Amino acid sequence: MRLLLDTHIALWTIANTPRLPSIARDLIGNPDNEIVVSVVSIWEIAIKYALARQGRGEMPVSAETARDYFQEALYRILDLTPAHAIAVERLPTLHHDPFDRILVAQALSEPLRLITHDTKVAAYSDSIILV
Repeated sequence: MRLLLDTHIALWTIANTPRLPSIARDLIGNPDNEIVVSVVSIWEIAIKYALARQGRGEMPVSAETARDYFQEALYRILDLTPAHAIAVERLPTLHHDPFDRILVAQALSEPLRLITHDTKVAAYSDSIILV
């Protein structure tokens, strides 16, 4: 199975936190699955890390640290393409977060099974895995 991690799931994986649901941990740890992280998640981490350095919000790792972890774990980094951006236009407005919307568009376009902990994101498709 080809799995796209949403940003929260990707961060929980880096932190090896108990917040990562066991089903997600099992899917990510299964060597038969291809694990994919979007450059969009790295971008979101970069923005939130910069804000956290200014005392606004929390982000435990930098984008560079996150990228290095993903590469060391042999996760594939998915680039953002014009087709992904255009696919956002076709999505209903179930969620207003632009990062989540582009992750959904990428998952549906590729196709990949998006793993999320967000019920609003999961409402976009039955192919999205809610954990």
